[in-house]
Amino acid sequence: MTAQKETIAPRVSLSTEQVLRLYRTMQIIRQTEEELARCHQKGLIHGACHTYVGQEAIATAVCAQLTHRDAIFSTHRGHGHALAKGLEPIQLIAELFGREAGCSRGRGGSMHLFSPEIGMMGTSGIVAPCILQACGGGYSSKILKNQTVAVAFFGDGAVNNGAFHEGLNMASIWKLPVLFVCENNQYATEVPFAYASGNPSVGSRGSAYGIPGFELDGNDVIGIYEVAHQAVERARRGEGPTLIECKTYRTRPHAEGMGDFTYRTREEVEEWKQRCPIARLRTRYPSIGAERFDAIDQEVKEVVRQARSDAEQSPEPKSETATTHIYSVPRTIPDDRKPRGAASRVITYAQATLEALTEEMAANPNIFVMGEGIGVRGGNFVTTKGLYAIHGPERLCDTPICERGFVGLSCGAAMTGTRPVIDFMFADFVLDGLGEIINQIAKMQYMSSGRLKMPVLLRGCIGIGHSAATHHSGSYYGMLAQVPGLRVVVPSMASDAKGLLKHALRSDDPVLFLEHREILQTKEAVPDGEYEIEFGRARIVRAGGSVTVVALARMVHLTLSVCDALQKDGISVELIDPRTITPLDTETILESLKKTGRLLVVDEAPAHCGFSAEIAATMADVGFDELDAPIRRVTGAFCPTPYSPSLEKVVVPTASSIERAVRELVEE
Repeated sequence: MTAQKETIAPRVSLSTEQVLRLYRTMQIIRQTEEELARCHQKGLIHGACHTYVGQEAIATAVCAQLTHRDAIFSTHRGHGHALAKGLEPIQLIAELFGREAGCSRGRGGSMHLFSPEIGMMGTSGIVAPCILQACGGGYSSKILKNQTVAVAFFGDGAVNNGAFHEGLNMASIWKLPVLFVCENNQYATEVPFAYASGNPSVGSRGSAYGIPGFELDGNDVIGIYEVAHQAVERARRGEGPTLIECKTYRTRPHAEGMGDFTYRTREEVEEWKQRCPIARLRTRYPSIGAERFDAIDQEVKEVVRQARSDAEQSPEPKSETATTHIYSVPRTIPDDRKPRGAASRVITYAQATLEALTEEMAANPNIFVMGEGIGVRGGNFVTTKGLYAIHGPERLCDTPICERGFVGLSCGAAMTGTRPVIDFMFADFVLDGLGEIINQIAKMQYMSSGRLKMPVLLRGCIGIGHSAATHHSGSYYGMLAQVPGLRVVVPSMASDAKGLLKHALRSDDPVLFLEHREILQTKEAVPDGEYEIEFGRARIVRAGGSVTVVALARMVHLTLSVCDALQKDGISVELIDPRTITPLDTETILESLKKTGRLLVVDEAPAHCGFSAEIAATMADVGFDELDAPIRRVTGAFCPTPYSPSLEKVVVPTASSIERAVRELVEE
């Protein structure tokens, strides 16, 4: 099937006032961008400046269909989208000046524009995440049943990215109310689309996903308006997504100050300037009168002049705000939700986490779970057993194998009012979505100055065992704990797992919740009733006075298994389980060190740049005067995980290696 071209009959009759509104929006974009280009030449803009000159018809026509409740997700060339959605020129200009009045409070510049108050959910310096985030906005619409529409604006370069395939496929199978708008300006930075793509028609690709696809003249604001109107109405009726390719051209460089004529000619640029969408609209409606168009030109000129002046007067952000909004304000747990010594029953770790999810999904209709096999099957590790029968396929959504896709979707969903739970099965699979986690999910609260929350729960199994080999045995918590904006939780006990999962499901921060597969069937007394456990509070699993041992996950159980034998020889182990790596409770560890004078860190992961290294370095810094012996570590080998049991057992700490290390440390 080929893309539908402009052969459809016009279904929308525009009034003079509507035409003039379209014209004014295009002029706001054009004149603001030209002013920004001049400001860049004068050194007022500190970083990049990607203008939208020549493409004004697209953002104008599409955003004219939307309300402030509808969400748009954009690309690095997002000035026009922001202005068309309702951003004031002062907010854009001030942002590029790095000022407090900027829409991102000076944190974003040209490529990172946020104004969630008007449904401008952000632009990104990374190609294509906007496609996945718009799917998330569409999924929120399904969960909240609010009939909102999400729009992804992206360039031709994005259609050769895996996110394009994953996003359109997800939107199609779930009939998400999403518009995918490709602004094909012929070049991805400096690479011609004709060279980079085997299929020269983006619009025709819609048929591959079973959705309508259109190939339009991107400089014809009326033609785009008509198709976008139909697509938005179709989305609001629950009939699914639409792909719209708008063939256009940027008449300024990729970014201001860059050389432009090594990959295209001056003649080509001049030819496209003659197809100016603004001039074209004036020509199309001579009956309106040149004077009315001219009046708008003058009015916009004054608006932009004043905006530039006000932007220059705006103060710079205060230096003390540089590290704010990395995380949301921590929740204070009421006393009646803290664990108590009340009645309890012995259940497994897996049962405890299932209880937590079951209770929270019943209490909060905005929670939904996505993952492979988490629906009817109930998850590979029974993480969602029985929940599909209660909540159905929208809240327990089985996914294609597209980790980057549904992780990116979770970001957009969290931005638009829902609370996604992404079940990875194995944490190794999280790596396919790592860019979405690090560059998008972890940074959204910061880049939006706290105006966007990111209540995403990312959970999966970690750990070596059962000859799972190298692609089903990773942990990665040490690596991901280095990412500002993420909470990293690694429980070892059933009661902790339930309380921490409850807290994660009520947090406004993204939480990476990692569960060691070898301890899922371990049992513990779990309190009856409602409770949750705050992040950043370590658990003293066993009190002692001879040596402090800090351990995580399965290593807690291995350490416990040798404590009685050590006690018989007069070695009293104080075993501390941090439970969360970010935030990390160093105070509890330090207090223990003051008592014992000796510290052993036990970690299944390799020592190099990992969790054990962080504990050792921190305690050497803040607890040096308390040490009676050097800090020791027992860790996994610095190698991929082997398959054979005989090889597997020598790359991880064992109970005997932990016991031996404790005895040696006490003797020093």
